[in-house]
Amino acid sequence: MRKIKITQVKSGIDRPERQKLTLKALGLKKLNASKEVEATPQILGMVNKVSHLVKVEEVA
Repeated sequence: MRKIKITQVKSGIDRPERQKLTLKALGLKKLNASKEVEATPQILGMVNKVSHLVKVEEVA
């Protein structure tokens, strides 16, 4: 399975609770924090919901 690197680029402050929990579930705790995860359909769905707060890169 391919891997992606997710980086939080915008703050979760003043966002709906659901988006804050999604960031937490992705393992992003601080601004500019990065996490490498496998690109499963569940993860891609979560990334899609907070796409305005994160940057996604494919890891080779």
